[in-house]
Amino acid sequence: MHITARADYAVRTLIELAAVGGQGPAKAEALAAAQGIPHKFLESVLSDLRRADLVCSRRGPDGGYWLAREASDISVADVIRAVEGPLASVRGQRPEDAEYAGPAEPLTRVWLAVRVNLRAVLEAVSLADIVEDDLPGFVKELVSEPTAWARR
Repeated sequence: MHITARADYAVRTLIELAAVGGQGPAKAEALAAAQGIPHKFLESVLSDLRRADLVCSRRGPDGGYWLAREASDISVADVIRAVEGPLASVRGQRPEDAEYAGPAEPLTRVWLAVRVNLRAVLEAVSLADIVEDDLPGFVKELVSEPTAWARR
């Protein structure tokens, strides 16, 4: 899976909003500075997040952005889907729609398994889990495996 800058910036921005929680609306400039994200690019990302009902915004001197719902109710998968679309696609189509002939026919099931595994992690991890550094047990187990850190 390739995690784009857009998806990474979106997740980091919402983590930042979750961390500042009840301190009132956060300015886009402050969010960008806190996470080292180009401000103009962040404005575009925030627009996508607003359309997906993940953030709310208000203009003006007391304006800014805040989470549209509790951080525990927003998964990493929700954020990625808001800015990138489906978690897994094959040549721009859903894995179950990819059809192959002959010996490549079982490949569809491989792509489906990839999607299932992406969902298993990304839908199970909420913004609150990350902010509180309390990842689900199975995620901790996955990253504790020595092969998780091996480059290939």
